[in-house]
Amino acid sequence: MLEMKEDELVEARKALSEVKARQAALEKERDQLLEDFASSEAKQKEYVASVLHDKELAVSELESTKSLFHQKLQESVKEKFALESKLVLARQDAVELAVQVEKLAEVAFRQATSHILEDAKLRVSAAETLAAESAFQIDEQIRKSTEGTIFSIIVESKDAINKALDVAENAIDEATQAVAVFTDAVNPIDVIASAQSENIKLQGAVSDLEAQLLVSKSELDRLKLELQQAQVQANAAELRSSNAEKALLEFQELSRKKALEQEEEIRSLLEKIKKEAVERKKVLSKAFKAELESIKAAVDASKEITCSRENAYMRRCEALQRSLRTSESALKMWRQRAEMAQSLLLKERSEKEDDEDVIYIANGGRIDLLTDDDSQKWKLLSYGPRKEIPQWMARRIRSIRPKFPPRKTDISKALNSNFKSLELPKLDEVWSIAQEKLREGDMLTEHVIEKEVIEKKRKALERALQRKTVKWKRIREETKIEPGTGTGREIVFQGFNWESWRRQWYQELAFKAADLSHSGITAVWLPPPTQSVAPQGYMPSDLYNLNSSYGSVEDLKSCIEEMHSQELLALGDIVLNHRCAHKQSPNGVWNIFGGKLAWGPEAIVCDDPNFQGRGNPSSGDIFHAAPNVDHSQHFVRKDVKEWLYWLRNDIGYDGWRLDFVRGFSGTFVKEYIEASNPAFAIGEYWDSMAYEHGNLCYNQDAHRQRIVNWINATGGTSSAFDVTTKGILHSALHDQYWRLIDPQGKPTGVMGWWPSRACTFLENHDTGSTQGHWPFPRDKLTQGYAYILTHPGTPVIFYDHFYEFGIRDVLTELIEARRRAGIHCRSSVKIYHANTEGYVAQVSNMLVIKLGHFDWNPSKENQLDGSWQKFIDKGADYQIWLRQ
Repeated sequence: MLEMKEDELVEARKALSEVKARQAALEKERDQLLEDFASSEAKQKEYVASVLHDKELAVSELESTKSLFHQKLQESVKEKFALESKLVLARQDAVELAVQVEKLAEVAFRQATSHILEDAKLRVSAAETLAAESAFQIDEQIRKSTEGTIFSIIVESKDAINKALDVAENAIDEATQAVAVFTDAVNPIDVIASAQSENIKLQGAVSDLEAQLLVSKSELDRLKLELQQAQVQANAAELRSSNAEKALLEFQELSRKKALEQEEEIRSLLEKIKKEAVERKKVLSKAFKAELESIKAAVDASKEITCSRENAYMRRCEALQRSLRTSESALKMWRQRAEMAQSLLLKERSEKEDDEDVIYIANGGRIDLLTDDDSQKWKLLSYGPRKEIPQWMARRIRSIRPKFPPRKTDISKALNSNFKSLELPKLDEVWSIAQEKLREGDMLTEHVIEKEVIEKKRKALERALQRKTVKWKRIREETKIEPGTGTGREIVFQGFNWESWRRQWYQELAFKAADLSHSGITAVWLPPPTQSVAPQGYMPSDLYNLNSSYGSVEDLKSCIEEMHSQELLALGDIVLNHRCAHKQSPNGVWNIFGGKLAWGPEAIVCDDPNFQGRGNPSSGDIFHAAPNVDHSQHFVRKDVKEWLYWLRNDIGYDGWRLDFVRGFSGTFVKEYIEASNPAFAIGEYWDSMAYEHGNLCYNQDAHRQRIVNWINATGGTSSAFDVTTKGILHSALHDQYWRLIDPQGKPTGVMGWWPSRACTFLENHDTGSTQGHWPFPRDKLTQGYAYILTHPGTPVIFYDHFYEFGIRDVLTELIEARRRAGIHCRSSVKIYHANTEGYVAQVSNMLVIKLGHFDWNPSKENQLDGSWQKFIDKGADYQIWLRQ
């Protein structure tokens, strides 16, 4: 018995020691709980202080907004007074201006009428004096002429009478002598004969006198005629003077009428000015009223905003107060739970206090007391202020739960569990209404997340579909290749500008091959490959040396291989018109070539004025900066064909862009193309367009005819840049769309005559880039590309526009429209409208494009059948419809 008692005593001591150890652990836990409670109270105080601080900040913000509102209100009132004063001043200025206009009009009218009257009086007086002078001169002439004639007649008559008297006296003397002789026995026959002779002399003198009288009569008749003519002239002068007087009277009447009309116009102008002043006053008053109303509306809006802010602040304060009360109740609950846990673990709670309505649950090391299932406080603590917990919050709670012990269902399992201690979670790991932010519009967070996920999936799907649909589906009909057109569906990309030589361009361009292919480009125009005196490559020297400023020959080959891997054609920029020499001749002229093609002066045309060539005359225009190659020489053509064959087969080029083809005949180009068999070839035939008085002429048939003649010379084996269309677009897109249709209803460029051989473009390294010889209007670029990418021909896109001007998406969209409509270089064009308002055309029976700002759509066109769906809408710039 003693041993049993000793054993029981030992066990009791052990149990006592265990109880003491457990009590010590509980005391430690209680101290820890007290510390936690103290820290939670401190945090609660900090939270209350932050709430009060937020309240103070909100009050200060409200006061600042009120002061700002009052300040703005005062400023608006000041502005109102300033506007009223300005209005009064404007009225005064208008009245003064009207008065000054009236005065100026009166002065101008007086000056104008006085000048007119003085001028008329001077003219009348001058006419009167002129008539008087002419009449006086006529009278004087008549008087002098009559006096002279009468005086001459009198003198002549006196002379005649004197002669007759002399003759009579002589006759008397002779008669007396005869009588004396007769009486003195003189022969009478002699006397009679002498008398007869004297009689004959007298008759002759009488006849002379009669003749003189007749002459004097004729002179008198002439004088009478002159007198009559003078009278007629005097009458005409009088008539002119009377006409002048009538004209003066008419002029005075007309001036008076004009003066009256001017007075009426001035009066109407003054009335109009007065009406405008009144209307302006009304408009200003309306504007002032509208401004006042807007100010009032702004004041009302600011009032509403302040009220809403105040209401929101009050709601926020109420929510903060509710959250504060909730946190206080939660703190009390936690304290009750701690005390309850302590009493349970110390077995201070009796079994009699068990009640059916009270259930103890050990949940993750925490003991929660549920006095009532329908308790609103418990629901608020458990679920928050909303009906359900968001998914993201549930995921966060699930991420925290593994840190705690598994869930227990009753007290017996909790007591028998190995997890006896209260390992309470940290405050930042427990969800609280005080820490939860209000949601805008009460939208659940999972909906926002789901929307973002759907948007990301949609964008990824669009990118994938674009990558798949942009690829060309090449069928057998499309792969029929000829040098002048390629496949007929080519879209060329000029892969450089004037400054590209400054970088390792072949390497940079190789990285862009995949991007260009995905965008819908089919051919890339590469820069000149040969060694050149100029870094841009257009002054070649050694044709077989391909180490240029753009990169090495290895870089060039790898770039072409990358283009081929992306199903892109590589077009080489070939300069055949001229070549720079390596050495000087004995005359000091640079005309000795080096390298593999060691030509001499015989390879240079003889009419090149600078390089003393010994070849044949040039078949085109002279390029003065370098020796012009004589392509009529057989050895030159042979070397050029071998060089092109080497570029085509060894380097990997697919086609050519031929520089300055105006310098040599197109027949040589035909021979070179047939020898090298390129997939595509373009010639640069840049010629001046027709201008008149500084403006572009409408008719550019001569310009495009020269380009078509060159294409004809090549036998159609090469296409050419449609410079005509570029020049016309410069002016047509500035509300002159009538330039886009010729009298036959076709496009006005090379596109309208030979579209399969027309390469349409807007800019290149010469017209744009840093040279800017003929830049396209920057604000019309998208409209210009909309035209060339939706019309037949082969469009060419410039590097700067695609990668540096920010219109890449626009270009890819237009390329996609061209692909969907199936437009190729031979597509048909039917132009419906081309005037000052806009341009409308149907291309390939599958696409309709509208340029300009006028109101039009396919449903308004009677001649356009079928149903159409709008594919691109850029407003007043352009719109594109595709046939459904």
